[in-house]
Amino acid sequence: MLTPEQADRVTPDDRTSQDDLAVALDWTASGWPDFAMYYPIFAAAPDAVIYGAGVPRDQVQGAMHEDIVSLFGLDSAARFGLDQPLPEVEQAEREQMHAEAHCNALPPELLPMMVSIQRLRDATLARAALTAHQDTGGPVIVITGNGHARADWGAPHYLDAADPKLSVFAFGQGEGGTTPAGTFSGVADGPTVDRGNPCDAFN
Repeated sequence: MLTPEQADRVTPDDRTSQDDLAVALDWTASGWPDFAMYYPIFAAAPDAVIYGAGVPRDQVQGAMHEDIVSLFGLDSAARFGLDQPLPEVEQAEREQMHAEAHCNALPPELLPMMVSIQRLRDATLARAALTAHQDTGGPVIVITGNGHARADWGAPHYLDAADPKLSVFAFGQGEGGTTPAGTFSGVADGPTVDRGNPCDAFN
């Protein structure tokens, strides 16, 4: 969720205080939930090098008007396989997933763009992970949601395209005995979280 620019702001002193780190990251302007949910990740690995892998907002907006290959960089896009179109069946499945995730409230013509933005985010996560591995020698841990972590079409898929020799373990999080969609190396199960129904806002 951190852009590279945000990650560069993190200092050893900031990391000792949840409030100081939230200010350094300008978290309140990020649009993400309360920083208290995320700070334990920083506290658990106080000496880890942090790499930002979030796509800056202007690039996300640019994806509405530009090709994601151009935004990502032609050479990099070819290396990570981002320049290849998705199989028709996968494209249709992804569009349906985005439609349902947005309460079927999006105009159908926006769904291909939503899939492209998801692919851009996945490839950006993969590129940051590869850079981190090259810089540090590893291991590298990518903290992200199930959709980005799935091995069949998330960030691990793009990592495999860029460097097939890398050993990647894709870990998913299930809830209440329900496993997340997609392919994973392993899945942990936790209690069901009551998030309410976000689609109620449309009723």
